[in-house]
Amino acid sequence: MRLNMDFSLNLTQEQKLVMTQEMQLSVKLLQMSSFELKEYVEKEIQENPVLEVKELNSNEVEKDKLDYREIIKNLDFDNYSHHSYEKSDGEEVSPFNFISEKKSLKEYLKDQIRDLNENDYVKAICLYIIENIDSRGYLMLEDREIEEELKISEKLAKHCVNVIQTLEPCGIGARNLVECLKIQMRQKGIEDQNVFTIVDRYLEMIAENRYNVIAKDLNIDVKQAQRYGDLIKSLDPKPSRGFYTGEDVKYIVPDAYIRKIADEYYIIMNDDLSPKLTINAMYRDIINSEDDKNAVSYVKEKLNSALFLIKSIQHRKSTIYRVLEKILELQRNYFDYGASYLKPMTLKEIADSIDMHESTVSRAIRDKYIYTSRGTIKIKNLFTTGILKGFGEENVSVLIIKNHIKKMIDDEDRKKPLSDQKICNLINERGMNISRRTVAKYREEMGIKSSKGRKRF
Repeated sequence: MRLNMDFSLNLTQEQKLVMTQEMQLSVKLLQMSSFELKEYVEKEIQENPVLEVKELNSNEVEKDKLDYREIIKNLDFDNYSHHSYEKSDGEEVSPFNFISEKKSLKEYLKDQIRDLNENDYVKAICLYIIENIDSRGYLMLEDREIEEELKISEKLAKHCVNVIQTLEPCGIGARNLVECLKIQMRQKGIEDQNVFTIVDRYLEMIAENRYNVIAKDLNIDVKQAQRYGDLIKSLDPKPSRGFYTGEDVKYIVPDAYIRKIADEYYIIMNDDLSPKLTINAMYRDIINSEDDKNAVSYVKEKLNSALFLIKSIQHRKSTIYRVLEKILELQRNYFDYGASYLKPMTLKEIADSIDMHESTVSRAIRDKYIYTSRGTIKIKNLFTTGILKGFGEENVSVLIIKNHIKKMIDDEDRKKPLSDQKICNLINERGMNISRRTVAKYREEMGIKSSKGRKRF
């Protein structure tokens, strides 16, 4: 028996992409939102002793002030404060003038408790109950749990909960949606039992506009059932609305400002997203030192990390700028005349035109915003697919078609709302080729109910 074993070596060549840590960091920084970038840079400054924030000298500070004033002069700021703000000619504009104080829901409730004509013991229990109100304004404890945790009587627990439920905003301290709506109705002085019955049994039908079923069950007129429905819909299912709850807070900081000056658009990158970074001079001397090789090795590692971070931030900035530059070129009419002039535009189209990979453009616009004369806009919202308008004609943006659908529904006869097929026919008469299913899809994306759900009696 012969055993033939082949031990020959073969040499092959293949291409393989290896993502180094530096490349991974560059990709990570590119797709970060402005707020995430700021947090990351601040964390790196704390952890890397080589990095330091560049302190501007007096000349640079004065130059920055002039640039700042120039930008302020050319940008339209909205005053979101509850009071008006006027400035004299010699007064410098501060961003803090446009920030209103946010009072938390719990602070607002506690202030009301302190002013009540109740003894201190009851107020203490009420303050405890307030701490168990969630971000919606709902109370997360049942009466029995309050009794057991505080070792108090059932009567006292109920009294304190009732006290909470009389506070503003109306509906606060409810355990669920039904109770929340009932509290609001009682405080409005509503006594009609039919309304309370509908809240108990027919909330889902109210949402679906099935007033004929409600009318039949309660033996009332359909129009009366609809009036009850309108009343219930006017109530607030989330009492905490409008108050700072400490949850779901998102900060939107534009990565760039787009401003039209003398018939030309300019892209002004927001340099305040992260501190101006530089290398600490003391550590440069250590690299040239031969005293402690371990120290030199450590400093070199941190120095490379710092330099790459600075380089990656600059690369992020230049990439976003290039993408915005191309968007501005393609969507000039949108910036001039508004949303109805938004052209179909895809990631691939932008990527090919600036010689980038599609995934790079996708990361560059992820959670990024620009400040324009039309407000703060999410860059991603400027990318829309197109639908063929006609043979040899230019494609129409999906956003434009959605606007057409919304306007038709806004102008329709509520007693005879337009069906999806009717809307489809009207859209196609304007030379845009879409199907009934597409109309239904866009309508649902805009949060608009079907014709049955929109019908008024």
